[in-house]
Amino acid sequence: MLRDPSLIPLSHQHQHALALCVRIERGLRDGQADPAALQEDAAALFRDEIEYHFRAEEQVLFPGLWRVESLQTLIDELRVEHVSLRRYGAQAAAGKLTAADLQVFAGSLSAHVRKEERQLFEQAQAALPHAELERLGRELDAFFGSSGMPGASCRI
Repeated sequence: MLRDPSLIPLSHQHQHALALCVRIERGLRDGQADPAALQEDAAALFRDEIEYHFRAEEQVLFPGLWRVESLQTLIDELRVEHVSLRRYGAQAAAGKLTAADLQVFAGSLSAHVRKEERQLFEQAQAALPHAELERLGRELDAFFGSSGMPGASCRI
């Protein structure tokens, strides 16, 4: 299913997170990357983008989708995953992740993103009328515009 334009900014951010996961996984597997540098990359992306992304989902998207009863369990799962992923972000910022921790973080973040893209977004698009998705898109744009996160509200 094509991504609704209202969800495209979140999907772009998902692409950035997945790119980080690939760098971590390949770098650790091939032994070509310095785990400390990968940890710094993870901390920077978390600080500059992922944290805003999570807040947008928690404050705008999840409440907007909660009325779709079939999404409630999935939304609860995603909220729990945000807590776990925030712990990894904090540990990365403190320089406390081992190579093994980085591997688990990358796998967890990748699985989380794919769950949102393949389950949450697909089901939301199927369940909500286009006008409701547009309203959520405007709210997300307003959130990102007020958050100071550069480029987050741009549409393609």
